[in-house]
Amino acid sequence: MAGKDRKKELARQRYERQQQRRAAEAARARKLKVFGSAAAVAVIALGGAGILLFTGEDEPSGENAAAEATAAAANGECVYTPSEEPGAPEDLGTPPAKPARTGTVNATVKTNQGEVVLQLDGKNAPCTVNSFAFLTEKNYYDDSPCHRLTSGGLNVLQCGDPTGQGTGGPGYKYADENLDGATYGKGTLAMANSGPGTNGSQFFMVYEDSQLPPDYTVFGKITTGMDVLEKIAAAGSDPEGDGAPKKKVTIEDVTVAAAG
Repeated sequence: MAGKDRKKELARQRYERQQQRRAAEAARARKLKVFGSAAAVAVIALGGAGILLFTGEDEPSGENAAAEATAAAANGECVYTPSEEPGAPEDLGTPPAKPARTGTVNATVKTNQGEVVLQLDGKNAPCTVNSFAFLTEKNYYDDSPCHRLTSGGLNVLQCGDPTGQGTGGPGYKYADENLDGATYGKGTLAMANSGPGTNGSQFFMVYEDSQLPPDYTVFGKITTGMDVLEKIAAAGSDPEGDGAPKKKVTIEDVTVAAAG
């Protein structure tokens, strides 16, 4: 092969590798969504890979939820719509419509691996912070696992599903907030979802800059405890890149500062 042709072939191969890597990272980022939070999910093993099949009713339109939330926001209220999903306590109820915390609020997530201190953004994500505080007061997160660890283009620890399967939730959903210009740099605290307007209880903590579209409500940041997350991340996941943390993580208790 002539030198010029050889250079072209190497360039072509390098370009193909780059495209494959970008496609893989984009696919991993899309997988951050909590698939099936309002629908039954069947996992069929095929050659070692899991194929997700969705059954049940489609999610209500995210646009309708957003419009309802916008109307409520004009009155300083939040809309929490009942939904069916695994792990939802029958007597949990829904958060109050009027958020009690509309400023900066501190919270602490105590895990078996150490404490992570959060600063919640009640100004830009009042309904999300309101829900998080409500679930905390109901001890919803106590003794629940952080079931998912990702690495690569997406670097997060995902928690908030008491079932540990990635499909559970609190039995209600609500609209997205604070998406305009959202980025997911190291230290970001955001909600996982299964599409527009499907926030529930699952959240993720970013331990290294991650590439994601602005589709996930940012409701705070990590102020202390990044070393805890980095320790968990360093141990890896099973399967590698996106799976359960090898270093098991259990939320023991979550506290949110009193409204004031």
